Amino acid sequence: MFGFMRVAGLALALLILTGNSAAVAQARPAAPDINSFVAAANGFLRQYVGPEGNVNYRAIKSRPAALKGLLEQVRTMKTQMLPAAGQKAFYLNAYNLLVIGAVVEKYPLTSVMKLPGFFDKQQRLVAGEQMTLNELETNKLRKPYNDPRVHFALVCAAQGCPQLSPEAYAPTTVEAQLTTQARRVLQNSQFIRVDNSTKKVLLSEIFHWYEADFKATGKSTVAYINQFRGEQPIPASFVIGYYDYNWALNDGSR
Repeated sequence: MFGFMRVAGLALALLILTGNSAAVAQARPAAPDINSFVAAANGFLRQYVGPEGNVNYRAIKSRPAALKGLLEQVRTMKTQMLPAAGQKAFYLNAYNLLVIGAVVEKYPLTSVMKLPGFFDKQQRLVAGEQMTLNELETNKLRKPYNDPRVHFALVCAAQGCPQLSPEAYAPTTVEAQLTTQARRVLQNSQFIRVDNSTKKVLLSEIFHWYEADFKATGKSTVAYINQFRGEQPIPASFVIGYYDYNWALNDGSR
């Protein structure tokens, strides 16, 4: 009799513990599915971004479901539950997707500069917070990471921007991806315009606008660029200048 009661008591205790564990599991918030977001963004970019980094906005506008789904995840992602690398990857993708979404909304369009306040006034919901594109860039990427490579990953829908990568940034590979993207951009003869005959190099105005970011690395502008140019370094004696930024839309619509 006592043995039976002991077994019954143990069974009851186990049932209570199991119930409590289930309740705790239900109460604990689910981790944000950053991997599914990255996978969906990757598929989207591969479908609509061309080899030169231009975007097929017309096709996206005619089939908007994939973009709408991604932008909903941008709005609702719980970034406070992500590690630093996850947040970095998320905000890089979020910026580029938000820009594409804003262009598609107003397409056909020849330049984002025709949209007043595109970067510094228009508020967008990102991971539950209202912010402008400039605030997203500065407060979620530039300040937290002090990594000038982000300037080659963020694309503002202009021909003068770095080429948009057709690959979404992922938490486990974001650092390697940023280095690959920096090499791609800084070895592009249209982005870094070296003239050996005149011993001059013309740089994107990005290096002028964000000069402090590059100086903070402790390197000169040319030394910073040369890290990513492999066997084509810019001689330190070359005179630096800047070419005008081309704000024409990076439209690859067919």
